Amino acid sequence: MNRAMLAIIQKDFRSVTANKRLFSTILIVPLILTIILPSIFVLAVHFAPDDPDMQKLIAQLPQSAGSKNLEQALIGLILNYILPVFFLMIPIMTASIMAASSFVGEKEKHTLETLLYCPLSVKQIFRAKVMASFLLSILVSLLSFCIMLLVLEIEFFFLMGYLLPPGVSWVIILLLVSPAISLIAVTLIVRGSAKAQSVEESQQGAVFLILPVILLVVGQFTGVLLLSTWLLLILGIACALLAWLLLKKSMGRFTYEMLLK
Repeated sequence: MNRAMLAIIQKDFRSVTANKRLFSTILIVPLILTIILPSIFVLAVHFAPDDPDMQKLIAQLPQSAGSKNLEQALIGLILNYILPVFFLMIPIMTASIMAASSFVGEKEKHTLETLLYCPLSVKQIFRAKVMASFLLSILVSLLSFCIMLLVLEIEFFFLMGYLLPPGVSWVIILLLVSPAISLIAVTLIVRGSAKAQSVEESQQGAVFLILPVILLVVGQFTGVLLLSTWLLLILGIACALLAWLLLKKSMGRFTYEMLLK
């Protein structure tokens, strides 16, 4: 990565942090998914452990994850089976905020021509735009995880008297699955942004990318689909290969004519 590409990445970061509306959206979504909702789950488990819905969730747990302590089993289910899926949503939603305006935003601000005069090929500009949104999504995901884990462990300790370390699945989610899905989403959104006529149009297209993840979240909650560590690993490898192929194919088809339409 040369200095010109790094300058584009820094410019995109500054444009997001300088826009209070966009920056607040980036903060609010992870706050809800990683602090407010998990805290509600923990409080519900502690004060209403015999709720029939919770017992239905316990019945869906693998035998290896079972526990004689109903409260501890429910907490393990939430921490290691339900919450990780939120970290497939966070990078997509975070990246879409920057990626959706990557090129169409330049058009609306009348800075696209200036961008095209920089000493970079159109493919390098595309790569820099993708990298900016990708890095933002990963940074937000990692920070969200650290804050979520800190808050949850404090709640576990004061409400239940013990700490519950996260499972191995978190490593696969944070280092493989989440980055791969984020790169897929960013590539598609940035490519769509080049063809869109407005930021709103680009954002509407980005919404459809979150639908499969929402269905996965529903499956986790209902117990229809509880992803094991091996399934997560296979999913991560498949998504990483798809992300690489999609990025390579998109760069090959990216042209000046596409931007100037």
